[in-house]
Amino acid sequence: MKQFSNLVVSVALMLIIAGCAQVKNIAYFQNKAVNEPEKLDKHAGIVIESKDMLSIIVNTRTPELSAMFNLPVVSYQAGSEAATTSGQYRLQAYVVDNDGCINFPILGKIRVVGLTRWELSEQIRRMLDEGGYISDAVVSVEFMNFKVSVLGEVNSPGTYTIQGDKVTILQAISLAKDLTIFGQRENVTVIREKEGERIMYEVNLCDVSLFKSPAYYLQQNDIVYVQPSDIKARQSTTDDKTLRMTSIVLSGTSVVASLVSLLVNILK
Repeated sequence: MKQFSNLVVSVALMLIIAGCAQVKNIAYFQNKAVNEPEKLDKHAGIVIESKDMLSIIVNTRTPELSAMFNLPVVSYQAGSEAATTSGQYRLQAYVVDNDGCINFPILGKIRVVGLTRWELSEQIRRMLDEGGYISDAVVSVEFMNFKVSVLGEVNSPGTYTIQGDKVTILQAISLAKDLTIFGQRENVTVIREKEGERIMYEVNLCDVSLFKSPAYYLQQNDIVYVQPSDIKARQSTTDDKTLRMTSIVLSGTSVVASLVSLLVNILK
């Protein structure tokens, strides 16, 4: 009987240790340095690539002059006044061709690939000034197809449209409503396609080294994939009954420990 009680206690301790091991891999930034300021790396912004869709708006003190260099909104009709940018309309986009160029009104073809939106804005402003078209132009450039996809063990997987040109992997995961309890936080994969090549990065959310990763700042069309834990992978091969039992065992380790302690006292 004593051997039986020792066996039960050992099993309970193993379950508790396994539960603690799982908890250890859940917290983010486990090796963070508190109250120690760290210099941030400057984010230069994503660069324009072929197939990107750009919104480019030229503003001046003369609306009629600005209209010559702006694409109309989708609802624009010949003979109407200058297009409005009201939220109920959608501006037409410049699509970057395979040669990395856009066809801009009056200025013609402009090579834009490899530039940030700020650099393109300044380039167009300078071309308008040097060409004698507009001397007081304010040029705004925005990405219209900056999207990232978050897949795997997250609470709300999907493709998300990003406003602006800056998003981190943490912000993307936040959009997907964080990882599920079964997501591997120490092994998140970022898939990136750039200039005809595909590269995969591994990011450890439990380690502050993620801030130095080239995948910390995401780029257009990046895919973030969260792998399932070993427990979830094993569960996927079982039937529903076994799946429920495994979850109950893992979540009820403290109850098991209490029952074992009571049993040991009775057997004494």
